[in-house]
Amino acid sequence: MTDVGAPTRASNRRGGKGLSPVARLRLFVKQVLDELRKVVRPTRSELVNYTAVVIVFVTAVMAFTAALDFGFTKLVLWVFGG
Repeated sequence: MTDVGAPTRASNRRGGKGLSPVARLRLFVKQVLDELRKVVRPTRSELVNYTAVVIVFVTAVMAFTAALDFGFTKLVLWVFGG
């Protein structure tokens, strides 16, 4: 395992630009897999909690927007005599 801050052979070559296309692709895939290993995935309970928060927030914003739309519609109809 390499140190995160340590330069690799590929990065010493102008960011891997001196490599063949196949070698660059392999380097890219390796870097992607290294980053994916660092990802912290939420637990099931955290995921359910986050989903519930998003649904409640979106519902609140929809209700607020609908109320504004209804109010502006009534105001425009009252002003212009609809």
